[in-house]
Amino acid sequence: QVQLVESGGGLVQAGGSLRLSCAASGRDFSNDVMRWYRQAPGKQREFVAFITTGGSTNYADSVKGRFTISRDNAKNTMYLQMNSLKPEDTAVYYCHAQGSRRVYWGQGTQVTVSS
Repeated sequence: QVQLVESGGGLVQAGGSLRLSCAASGRDFSNDVMRWYRQAPGKQREFVAFITTGGSTNYADSVKGRFTISRDNAKNTMYLQMNSLKPEDTAVYYCHAQGSRRVYWGQGTQVTVSS
């Protein structure tokens, strides 16, 4: 069974840090472009960051300079290091893999930033 499983979410105070992980199983994701998205209550899901197979990255303007996306292909895992968190970062964070024939989504992990 192909799965993406996020972990590492939680409750943190503004200014704090969290590291999210996305563990992939059931297939080799090392050739996929992988992304993080987030969805806040009452809002549409939005792009956060992506990383290519070669390690090139791009970020939403709202997180640039605070978040860092990375991947470990040997572990089939992607990460999102989130620093200087703000209350507006509160959302469910989802990982996403773009395969050659379809896309895959994780179930999401909740991040709550208190002011």
